[in-house]
Amino acid sequence: MSTVELIDVTKRYPDGFEAVQQLSLAIGDGEFVILVGPSGCGKSTALRMVAGLEEISAGELRIGSERVNDRAAKDRDIAMVFQNYALYPHMTVRDNMGFALKLRRVKSVEIRRRVDEAAKILDLEPHLDRKPAQLSGGQRQRVAMGRAIVREPKAFLMDEPLSNLDAKLRVEMRTAVSRLQKRLGTTTVYVTHDQTEAMTLGDRVAVMRAGLLQQVDAPRELYASPRNLFVAGFIGSPAMNFLGGRVEGSVVHTPMGPIPLHDEVRRRLERSGPGLRSLIVGIRPESFEDAAFAPQSADGWTFEVTVELIESMGSEIYAHVGFDRDADVSGAAADELRELQEDAGTAEVPHSQARGRVVARVDAASTVAAGARARLWLDTSKLYLFDAATGASLV
Repeated sequence: MSTVELIDVTKRYPDGFEAVQQLSLAIGDGEFVILVGPSGCGKSTALRMVAGLEEISAGELRIGSERVNDRAAKDRDIAMVFQNYALYPHMTVRDNMGFALKLRRVKSVEIRRRVDEAAKILDLEPHLDRKPAQLSGGQRQRVAMGRAIVREPKAFLMDEPLSNLDAKLRVEMRTAVSRLQKRLGTTTVYVTHDQTEAMTLGDRVAVMRAGLLQQVDAPRELYASPRNLFVAGFIGSPAMNFLGGRVEGSVVHTPMGPIPLHDEVRRRLERSGPGLRSLIVGIRPESFEDAAFAPQSADGWTFEVTVELIESMGSEIYAHVGFDRDADVSGAAADELRELQEDAGTAEVPHSQARGRVVARVDAASTVAAGARARLWLDTSKLYLFDAATGASLV
């Protein structure tokens, strides 16, 4: 086991494009850190630089106490698990798992011991004499992980290892990966574009966008205290709702209506600078409730709205509410909102451009119905406010 430290690491290609820009990230001994972000944000490039598969253009990479910028991948004592398994089809599971050790001329007795131990951990003992073609997708991925485990490296690097699996198997394998990392205690850097995967697996999560590190924190802190608009919109499912807003006194005017500011939110906003301002209001779907089920003890705002669409999830209901936008968002915030839309696949949908939409998560027993008016309640203590020009959090 060992620490991994990236100090102002940059990847610059010959045409001048910087895929990763001055990335600084310290990963502790035995820590499980997730790199997450939309496609093209630089997370896989950063992982490949740690692995030695990409040259570092600037900055320093340290594994343990040693600078390894100029070391070949095979000399860094790390093990990588890829998205596509990369198993040898003509070899058995046992031979696939032990092949790297065989190349290093490790004694056969020791190879067998390590493979048997890894197979027990990964529940692969019944499959050791099978070929990859005789295995399911989940079993193949466990073989790929076993091949990494037997090397007993300083660190594991995992590049979207579960993305080829179906939804149910991904959930099962996610649990298996988490248990495995905790059992082995090996420093692990894991890349994914799936924020649910990131939030459930990592000790800390590093959110990247366009080659830049946006925020690195524990999952709970990322959810509760996003530093900017992009992190707020990327973390959480369903995604945070965003509305144009204008603050006047203790009220923020939005397309939904004038929302009274909770005292704590108002005080935080005042500390960031007084006066009339335009901003972006962020509201998580779970901050809403059907007014009939609203908690009596919490501060909140009740309003009426027409529901456009209902999604019943069994344990909860998602109510989609549409309204005309009252103002355009411009500047850096507009770029972040557009990137969030593109990642969600809604950037080219006319409805999403012409109209705003709020998703409210309400109790499964609610009687809200599509096309009907509904009374909703909003927990005003859970408003997020962002600078409309920069996208930075104001609270």
